Amino acid sequence: MIESKRISRLPTYIFARLNKLKSEARREGRDIIDLGMGNPDQPPSPKIIEKLIETAQNQKVHGYSASRGITNLRKAIVKRYKEQYDVKLNPETEAVVCIGVKEGFSHLALAILDEGDTVIVPTPTYPSHIYHIAIAGGNLITTPLLDENSFIAELERTVKKTSPKAKVLVLSFPHNPTTRTAPLKFFEEIVKFAKKHKLIVIHDFAYADICFDGYKAPSFMQAKDAKKVGVEFYSISKTYNMAGWRVGFLVGNKDIVGALTKIKSYYDYGVFTPIQVATIQALNGPQDYVVKTLENYKERRDTFVRGIQRLGWHVELPKATMYVWAPVPEKFKEEGSLNFSIRLLKEGDVVCSPGIGFGDNGEGFLRFALVENEHRIKQALRGIKKVIQGS
Repeated sequence: MIESKRISRLPTYIFARLNKLKSEARREGRDIIDLGMGNPDQPPSPKIIEKLIETAQNQKVHGYSASRGITNLRKAIVKRYKEQYDVKLNPETEAVVCIGVKEGFSHLALAILDEGDTVIVPTPTYPSHIYHIAIAGGNLITTPLLDENSFIAELERTVKKTSPKAKVLVLSFPHNPTTRTAPLKFFEEIVKFAKKHKLIVIHDFAYADICFDGYKAPSFMQAKDAKKVGVEFYSISKTYNMAGWRVGFLVGNKDIVGALTKIKSYYDYGVFTPIQVATIQALNGPQDYVVKTLENYKERRDTFVRGIQRLGWHVELPKATMYVWAPVPEKFKEEGSLNFSIRLLKEGDVVCSPGIGFGDNGEGFLRFALVENEHRIKQALRGIKKVIQGS
């Protein structure tokens, strides 16, 4: 055996089959519209790119950087939290820069989990929340993601029947893949729950700024005593169209932040300094480009959702994230999400993500990412219509 036990315990990567079929279709010359992966198709603001280039021309910035992030970048994220959420953070002890949230989450799992430690993850969920707990040797317990009025009661039932006792609870709102949102009151209840059961809360706030129709997503850190029980990941990937730049942050409880800071010092030398400086420009500079990005996603959302609603496919209009979470159409339900996704690809030239790929409670749904322009989305709607109505 070449692979380690930690690799062999990883669940099957559901999306691999779709990726293979997509590649084969493109080799055949078919024009495939890929609404599968949440990979922003828009560029960052020119000002951010200019700052990257300007900084990279400085001969002194090409050595190793700081694993926990340069001081001014940590100050910038602390400033963002104060201005946006009225949350006070110490840039020295309560904020660390990650090489993207995915890296941060994976190393945090290694930093705070021992073999067999129990982690509760509501599903459906972003797959990395499952994968990296498995890699760290954690004991993964899933619970259904219910509405805010039922969720705490469901968590109570899950905790009571869980052995060994749960150590960590993972949350993420606005939610990927379901697009659900949570009010501040919900987070306050989560803090009380965590204190009662001595749980660490990890909140993934990757879609903090991708909100529509006047909605503003609250930060978990705004809840009273949130810093006593947990931390929050914040990402610039979607807000600033900088997914490939790989910059994120962990903020909150100083001991948990300190654990990630410590383990990262053994793993990496941080993000390339010019990227960190450009990220400061993103956070502190004019935000008009972000407004345009949100307007763009909103137009795509409206076009796509209204288009499939006209086909008789009931889908709710999401008020956050860059996704649409749709139930498999009634007449195709027996096929399941993976097989229907394959049907959409083969017969409609449209790629989406099957709900089963997001955990056991995702079956019966599909996730569409709004990562193509309006013209392409309208083309995707024609392909979907062909599949659903046979015309």
